[in-house]
Amino acid sequence: MHLLNLGILAHVDAGKTSLTERLLHHAGVIDELGSVDAGSTRTDTLALERQRGITIKAAVVSFPVDGVTVNLIDTPGHPDFIAEVERVLGVLDGAVLVVSAVEGVQAQTRVLMRTLRRLRIPTLVFVNKTDRRGARPEAVLRELTERLAVPVVAMGTVTAPGTPAAAFTPADPAPDVLADHDDTLLAGYVNGTLTPARVRAALRAQAHRGVVHPVYAGSAATGAGVPELVAGIKELLPPAAGDPDGPLSGTVFKVERGPAGEKIAYARLFSGTLRVRDRIRADDARSKVTAISVFGGGTDTRAEAVPAGRIARLWGLTDVRIGDSLGTPRSGHGRFFAPPTLETVVVPGPGTDRRALHLALTRLAEQDPLIGLRHDEVRAETSVSLYGEVQKEVLQATLADEHGLAVTFRETTPLCLERPAGTGAAAEFIKKGDHPFLATVGLRVEPAPPGTGVTFGLEVELGAMPYAFFKAVEDTVRETLAQGLHGWRVTDCAVTMTHAGYWPRQSHAHQGFDKSMSSTGYDFRGLTPLVLVDALRRAGTRVHEPMHRFRLEAPADTLGALLPVLVALEAVPGTARTEGARCVLEGVVPAARAHALEQRIPGLTRGEGELESAFDHYAPVTGGAVPERPRTDRNPLDRKEYLLNVTGRVGG
Repeated sequence: MHLLNLGILAHVDAGKTSLTERLLHHAGVIDELGSVDAGSTRTDTLALERQRGITIKAAVVSFPVDGVTVNLIDTPGHPDFIAEVERVLGVLDGAVLVVSAVEGVQAQTRVLMRTLRRLRIPTLVFVNKTDRRGARPEAVLRELTERLAVPVVAMGTVTAPGTPAAAFTPADPAPDVLADHDDTLLAGYVNGTLTPARVRAALRAQAHRGVVHPVYAGSAATGAGVPELVAGIKELLPPAAGDPDGPLSGTVFKVERGPAGEKIAYARLFSGTLRVRDRIRADDARSKVTAISVFGGGTDTRAEAVPAGRIARLWGLTDVRIGDSLGTPRSGHGRFFAPPTLETVVVPGPGTDRRALHLALTRLAEQDPLIGLRHDEVRAETSVSLYGEVQKEVLQATLADEHGLAVTFRETTPLCLERPAGTGAAAEFIKKGDHPFLATVGLRVEPAPPGTGVTFGLEVELGAMPYAFFKAVEDTVRETLAQGLHGWRVTDCAVTMTHAGYWPRQSHAHQGFDKSMSSTGYDFRGLTPLVLVDALRRAGTRVHEPMHRFRLEAPADTLGALLPVLVALEAVPGTARTEGARCVLEGVVPAARAHALEQRIPGLTRGEGELESAFDHYAPVTGGAVPERPRTDRNPLDRKEYLLNVTGRVGG
């Protein structure tokens, strides 16, 4: 069976969900078009999506095209939900990037196209809304080349743009762009021997490889250009590949709860065949598949098995999480977008049960791992990590609508991290000093290059003590580094174990094992945080805040008003250039100020400014007080408090 797993991506409000409706209607899957404004679309099923008219969660629908089964995945367009898009990209065979003929190339359009190009996902472009007043399809085609800097091939022209009569007229693709990527085509182009069939074959081959991007235009509202787009999807995007007889390999890209609260996992299989009652490993957990449904013919139907290439819904995987691998993990598949850089504390409203709130947030985190819950048992508080303010509003509405829980939020703050400022070492020995643990642990902490994370190594022989004790130390090191000297996650450091010692298993005569005379994993888990924070103190840590790189395009005569505001928001302009009557500013701004900058731009630029902002790097906090984050652990920074919490006594 010819299969294609297709993603629909766009900047918010480009008409992506409306195009999905039109494709389903064209294929005969639905009899009546749904409306985003009326909240009746097939893919926006959440109540909140219908109310706000935006896509929040990825949705899968299926439709047939001349013997080809297309599994279409509608994705969010708002940048606050970029994590949802990230999960979908890893399961696609091809994509359609929707661009508005009125607004043209926008900030999110650039982010998405860069990612699609980097992953070599074959992509068609659909210029939508050609029937709208102000539509400028020819100018948008130039923007695709100039602002996105990608090779595009126009597949036709638009007549009567900006009117309800706007139509798309197909045309043979010009060979000039294709010839840049094919020497034999170039030779034929130069000597005039090219045939339309040869050009079409080159277009198909280059589009399949993601080298060039065919561009269609039309209107999801009127249906103009949609038949041509559908034909292009069938011809120019490659079918799903995979060996159904190979080793099992798949990826979970979505998790939802069924009517009875059961987990349902959406997965794409890249290799092998998965059957009902199979016991499979999903990362660290092993579960039995109790039911399967596969997509096809406009809906999903129950099946006994799902082969490679298909998308399925799976029941029975009780511990599954988004991003888990089924069977053999895929190589080279990682994160494509930056992690969230903001966090806020969830504040229960009057009468809101804290335990119910904790459960609801935990379930939401299952569906979106980047929510990043952080529980503070001492203060009875829960923090969540976010991409932006809209995500916070959606979280608040979701808790109210789906769980009946009223919440508010504290002010959003940047999610900082700590890096070692130097090298520090510490060690504690069995029965020396005031610690009660039957363990010897020595650790050295050193800075590592940015982006390397945390590495753990040994300077003691692996046979110096049981492996389980080394593993206890390493695991505890990584847990403890979740909160550094200022409460932020410590990263980009190398931790080396320099000393190790234990008391072997001992027992009294004619009696069983005596743990008071023998080391256990508890001893190493208890001592390691004290040694590690001592080493961190000696090394020192520096707090780094997230920085966004921004690109601001605005009328040149507004530059004088923009610069003082940028300075006030601690932005650092880098390059500035003038392009006709417009200026382009690029630079960096603290993530904590990015939202405020976004809000100020329309008023400062007469509504004509375009801001593109995305996480770029972490930079040391300079000036003012160093931001602190309340601890949620047993606080090894306070030795007496820690020992009292862990052992019930101060030590000795």
